[in-house]
Amino acid sequence: MKSNLILNKEYKVWLADLKLKVRKAQLKAAVKVNSEMLSFYWELGADIVAKQAGAKWGDGFLSQLSKDLMSEFPDMKGFSKRNLELIRQWYVFYGKDKSIAKQPVSQLTQVPWGHNIAIIAKCKNIKEALYYVQNTLVHNWSRDVLVHQIESGLYRREGKSLTNFAITLPKPQSDLAHQTLKNPYIFDFLSMRKDYDECDLETALIGHVTQFLLELGAGFSFLGRQVPIQVGTKEFFLDLLFYHARLHCYVVVELKTGDFEPANAGQLNFYIKAVDSQLRKDGDNPTIGLLLCKNREKLIAEYALSDIHKPIGVSEYQITHQLPKKLKSSLPTIEEIEKELGKDIGKGARK
Repeated sequence: MKSNLILNKEYKVWLADLKLKVRKAQLKAAVKVNSEMLSFYWELGADIVAKQAGAKWGDGFLSQLSKDLMSEFPDMKGFSKRNLELIRQWYVFYGKDKSIAKQPVSQLTQVPWGHNIAIIAKCKNIKEALYYVQNTLVHNWSRDVLVHQIESGLYRREGKSLTNFAITLPKPQSDLAHQTLKNPYIFDFLSMRKDYDECDLETALIGHVTQFLLELGAGFSFLGRQVPIQVGTKEFFLDLLFYHARLHCYVVVELKTGDFEPANAGQLNFYIKAVDSQLRKDGDNPTIGLLLCKNREKLIAEYALSDIHKPIGVSEYQITHQLPKKLKSSLPTIEEIEKELGKDIGKGARK
């Protein structure tokens, strides 16, 4: 099979043309390495699919192609048989949808190859995949961050917070604010005991502020916890205060470890009013509130927000790692060890 493929005229002509394309891609790659090489990968994927469908070159086609290309371009990475298979898989994932236009393809070629492979390996459909491609370009995600966002299901959670933004904020800010929030928030970086309270949750989140900001999303800047606000003769404390760079507004986050209650919305409405009155400056958009609770009943939350005049979003949060209510190691305590040692010493003395 190998010798027949090498002598095949059609294969040799195509291989010569392919080598020329590689050299052209190498020259352009000096300026735009990733984009040009991925554009070449896209063409190569299309060629591989077409040749495997039309030419009868046998099962050893990709192995032979890999050897020939690596022989001609020994200093170039990306021509292993495995990578050729991934190039084909990448093209097939998107190419099967005839509606994929030139613009989405150009976006694909701007994302690093490792990111592209992670996306097609973990996404179920093209719409979801393109969502992560576009967000990688916008937010400059590293591969690790990208994988985390995919595995946490960001595509299905973004814009799913229950809000009253449509009636409390002008367009287009209302749309952008709604898209900024998600439901549920996944705090898989925390390990909490089962009877944790709001103070425990707040402390844990600030102790992992980098991961917390990543989960909140791009644009959030942390300003403080238990931020004091003086209203009349009383002092109130905001659980968490942020400023959002894209929304150009303060964001008050209140934490509740139980179910959503209508009174929670009234309390947050009061805090937002205070921030608007005391902290908001010229150029700042209206302050928004985010209430994070363990559970929310949709209809109750909708009723509660319907007559609230300040912009509020209500979302659930999930903690995937919980410690037992009473921490007790499977190993004995110091007291238990000493007690047992005392017994053994007593037995030894009697002997």
